[in-house]
Amino acid sequence: MNRRVVRGMTTAAMLGAAAGMLMAPQLSRGTRKKMKKRTRNMMDTAENAYDIVMNMIR
Repeated sequence: MNRRVVRGMTTAAMLGAAAGMLMAPQLSRGTRKKMKKRTRNMMDTAENAYDIVMNMIR
């Protein structure tokens, strides 16, 4: 896979998650905390996947 493709897919996933958060109607504090935690986890997973793919390409 090309680096641009992987970077584009990762960026699209993060933008989609952000758009979903913005469109959600009046979230409670607990829901916002859960979403923050899951977003952080998703970003960590995406970074790990990116590193793995980049190592495979090299």
